[in-house]
Amino acid sequence: MKKIISTFLALVIVFTSCCVVLADEVTTIEFWTWRPEDVTFYDEMIARFEEANPDVKVNQTAINNTEYFTVLAAAMANNAGPDVMQMKCYGQLQTYIDSNYLAPLEEYIPELADFSENARRGAASNVDGVLYGVPAWSQAMLCYYNKSIYEELGLSVPDTWDAFINNLAKCKEANYDALANGTKEGWCVEFLFGGSCLGFTGANDFYDKVVKGETTFEDPAFVTAVEKMGSLTEYMPKIYEGVAYTDMQSSFANEIAAHFIGGTYEYANFLNLNPDINLGVFAVPNIDGEPGYVATYSDMNFSMNSSTKNEDASIKFLKFLASKEFGQAAVEKLANVSIVPGVDAGSVPFIAEILELLKNSCPYIFAVGFRYEQPTGSSLFQSAGQSYMVGEITAEELCKKVQEGIATYYEPFQK
Repeated sequence: MKKIISTFLALVIVFTSCCVVLADEVTTIEFWTWRPEDVTFYDEMIARFEEANPDVKVNQTAINNTEYFTVLAAAMANNAGPDVMQMKCYGQLQTYIDSNYLAPLEEYIPELADFSENARRGAASNVDGVLYGVPAWSQAMLCYYNKSIYEELGLSVPDTWDAFINNLAKCKEANYDALANGTKEGWCVEFLFGGSCLGFTGANDFYDKVVKGETTFEDPAFVTAVEKMGSLTEYMPKIYEGVAYTDMQSSFANEIAAHFIGGTYEYANFLNLNPDINLGVFAVPNIDGEPGYVATYSDMNFSMNSSTKNEDASIKFLKFLASKEFGQAAVEKLANVSIVPGVDAGSVPFIAEILELLKNSCPYIFAVGFRYEQPTGSSLFQSAGQSYMVGEITAEELCKKVQEGIATYYEPFQK
C-alpha cells in the first residue's frame, strides 16, 4: 500500500509540476524574420526548441524583406518590437546599436567566442567590437543557370566574359529571358553588380585599396565594371526597370528565364517554387584568363531587443540559434552556408559546390565596407544605379555620385 501511495504521490507531483509550467511559467517571446519563404523551416526549428524548453513559447512573425526594416524600426522606436529578431550585419546592425535597440550578448552566450573572426565582425559594433548578434550564415553572389535550357541549346558553363555574353545571346535568340534580373528595386541593382562584375574592379586588391583610401570609386577599373553591368540590359526582360524582385524569382523558377544573378539564399526558394527545376551555379567570369569571383558577406545575425521583458527566455532561444543543431539544419533545409562552428557545410552537394567557388571570392563591397554611416555606399549605388541602368546618367556620373556621397564622412577619402 505504501508503494502505491508513493507512486500516486509522485504522479501527482509530476502532473502538478506540468500544470504549473503550463499555467504559470510558460514565457511567450516574439520572433521576427524577413523571410516569409522560410516560415516552414522556422516552424520546425521552433518546435524542436519548444520540445526541449517547454517553459518557452516562440511566436514567429515573417515580414516581407522590402518592408521588414521599416516596420521593425517603427516598432522598436515605440518600444513594441520583438524579443528576438533577424538582424542584418555591419552598418545596418550598427544603426540599431547606436539607437540602443539591441542588447550586447557575449555575457549571456559564451558560445560566441567559438565563432570565426569574420563571422564575429559582421555581428559586432564598429565602435568597440562588442557583439550584438549571433552570426547565422554567409552568402555568396553568383549566377544561377538552368541546366535543362543549357542542354537544349548546347551551351556550356562560360569561362570568359565573352562566352557568358554569347550564352545570354543564344538564350535570347531562343525566346527565353536571358537574365531574370530587373531594376525596379535598387538593392537588385547592387546584387546584379556584386554577382557579375566585381572581378573587373580588381576584386580583393581594389577592395583593400579603396577601404584604405588609396584609390576611389572613380577609379577607371570601377567605372569599367559599372559599364559591364550596363551592357547586361540587352539581355534582361522587356521593361526591366519595372521588374521587381519577386518577379525575378518567379521568372527563373518557372523556367521563363535562363539565368538569375543573385545570392546563395535563393536556392531553397527556387526549389520550393519548382521542385523539378534543374539548376546550377557558376561565378561569372570577368578578366579573361582569370577565374570568376563570387562576392561574399555575412548575411544575418539573430539579435535581442534591449527592452525585452523576457530576457531569460530570449537568451535560451538565442543559444539554440547559436547551436550546431540549428546551423546544420540551416545547411540541410535552406542550403545556406552556415557559419556556426562545427557544422558540416559540405554535407549538401549545392553547398559543397558553393564552398568550391568561395576559394576565389572577394567582399561584397558596399555591404561589408561602406554601410556604417549615411549615406551608405549601398544606398548611393542603388539609387544612382537605377538611374544609370535606364540611361539617365553615365557610368562615370554614377561613380562620382558614390564617391562624393561617401566622402562626406569617410576620412580616408578626405585626405
